[in-house]
Amino acid sequence: MPQAQAQPPGQIIILNGTPRSGKSSIAAAIQQTCDGVWMNLGVDRFMQMTPTQYLPGIGLRPGGERPDIEPLVSILYRAMYESIAAHSRLGLNVVVDVGHHDAYAVPRGILPDCARRLRGLPVWFVGVRCPIEIIMERRRTTWGTGDAADAPVPQPVRLWQEAVHTPGIYDLEVDTSVLSPEACAAVIRQHLEHGPSPSAFQRLAAMATKPTVSPASTA
Repeated sequence: MPQAQAQPPGQIIILNGTPRSGKSSIAAAIQQTCDGVWMNLGVDRFMQMTPTQYLPGIGLRPGGERPDIEPLVSILYRAMYESIAAHSRLGLNVVVDVGHHDAYAVPRGILPDCARRLRGLPVWFVGVRCPIEIIMERRRTTWGTGDAADAPVPQPVRLWQEAVHTPGIYDLEVDTSVLSPEACAAVIRQHLEHGPSPSAFQRLAAMATKPTVSPASTA
């Protein structure tokens, strides 16, 4: 009997940016406009599954405020990316909106480790940029923070803006202050269809810390 043809892996888009940068709206636009089945496995989905006492889970903001849950955050990221890989290997496309950073109480090296878990899969890493002034305006509009337009930028917001795009290795970037979610999705789709092959996650995976092998284990 002829062997069944192997299922090609689904494409993966990782949208990385600060809260209120427009990642979720872009993810929704990708699901609505791109061909094929696109599953959204972003940070909000995983936070909904996380027990209350361990929140914000992978949504933990920069600043090292919750060192007690940081080891769990690393594990949750591993679980999320293993799930992304599993979906892709079954032929499902995946879009992920997330805010990667390494500004924890101690460096965790989460992004390179996550990139390593998607090795061999077609993954595009997209930087979602938005000026901090627009972020503040969206916070006031969406969350009713009550901050005056000329009020100082809160430290957590500033930390997000500084930390989320480090080291800044992307396949492409979009700016939601000048492009609508649909326009951003179109730019990304064009890149997937006609742009160069993605390489950002390959470069990030090469930065992952290799596990230390003790002398006893090699004896």
